[in-house]
Amino acid sequence: MAVTWPWAKAGRGLPAALWLWVVGWALTLASAVVVVTPYPPSARQDKAYGVGRSFLGLDKCNACVGTSICKKLFKEDIRFDRWLTSHLELPKASRQHYQGNLTDDSETWRPVVLSRLLSPQRHQLSDYSICSSAGRPPTCSIEAALRATPRFQSWARSHLLFPSMVQGLSAPLLRCPSQRLLDRVVRRYAEVLDVGSVQMKHFSDRDKLRLLYTLAVNQHPLVLQMFPGTEGWPFPRYHGSCGRLVVWAGSRPLRALYSAPLEQRVDAAYQLLHIAQALAANSLRFRLYYTRASEDTFGLAEDGRVLVMDASGIGVIDLQGGSLPDDLITGPANQTSVDVFSCLSGSCDRPPPCSTVRPSQSFSLLCRNVLPRLLPSSDLRSPRLPGHTARELATCANASRPDSEVAQAAHSLMDILRTMRPCSPRYGYRYPECIYNDRF
Repeated sequence: MAVTWPWAKAGRGLPAALWLWVVGWALTLASAVVVVTPYPPSARQDKAYGVGRSFLGLDKCNACVGTSICKKLFKEDIRFDRWLTSHLELPKASRQHYQGNLTDDSETWRPVVLSRLLSPQRHQLSDYSICSSAGRPPTCSIEAALRATPRFQSWARSHLLFPSMVQGLSAPLLRCPSQRLLDRVVRRYAEVLDVGSVQMKHFSDRDKLRLLYTLAVNQHPLVLQMFPGTEGWPFPRYHGSCGRLVVWAGSRPLRALYSAPLEQRVDAAYQLLHIAQALAANSLRFRLYYTRASEDTFGLAEDGRVLVMDASGIGVIDLQGGSLPDDLITGPANQTSVDVFSCLSGSCDRPPPCSTVRPSQSFSLLCRNVLPRLLPSSDLRSPRLPGHTARELATCANASRPDSEVAQAAHSLMDILRTMRPCSPRYGYRYPECIYNDRF
């Protein structure tokens, strides 16, 4: 049975020369359409995966963070700032941090940070130390070497994460480990499908190795998961990971305020002190504190909120569940727990005992390292600030002062700065509430 095409029927009766011209023109148009058609999604994903596997650190898994965000990267729903076309052009692999954008609908894009746990050079040294500790060549299987360690074998056999299983690790989060704290680590771990249980029965050995590796190398992504911004914590949103690359919500650097009007800097300074106070006293009775603080630790959200953008130096003390005695953390029993995982962060130094953490430690670090950049001496001498502001700032920064004096100076600074904060739509995190209530 012959098939008659509609356009062939329409062409009956046309002169032969005109008919050939119409057919030729149609074929030319069809070929042109084929030429400009974008690459199919599968081809683009294959190219992204082929080019980016080593860049992302997927070739090192399961000595990595996870794979929860890989799909968005391969679909180009997450793009580095340099990705101006649909063709991937990966940035230099020598950097640790990258700026990018993320979309959920291909229409609106949100700024994000894409970061490795360590710099590429330190990752390389860390991988080399894993192989050398196992007596294997530098090109050994990182995963196989870590799986063979006694520490991971104890993880593989256990359905709960006990304090004894994290002894010897250098993360500030684990400086004063309690069972309640470790239960929260497991319950909030977002790189597994079934989130919410304190037991690791649903964890595969692969999942356990990824969690252990992240705890050993850099705690930052775990803190973002344990204390999410959606619950009021001052940390950016954790989006996920792909290999050794972690993605979280972006922000403006705090240093962007250094040339801003005094009112804007006053608002940021007040927020910094208020965040330190809120981290130390909260309804969960987890006391969070800074082990270090600099301008790079913090960032600014679009609504004016100050966020803790680097949580790698956050320590946690469980005020409700308690922690291990100092002699178990720093004594001979803990020294036997020192292994290859203990130095993967780039440092083998053990944190000092929990009893040495001072209640005023966070205030002192802020007043000494961060606030002077927002409130320089020229502003402290200005009549716009009360005359005793400089004295309170100096007392707050002096770690040799008693905790009560440092805390009192910090609260005095907050009282001074609170009254000078502007109330405008620029500060969406407290506007329009600030119009009706001085507390905002």
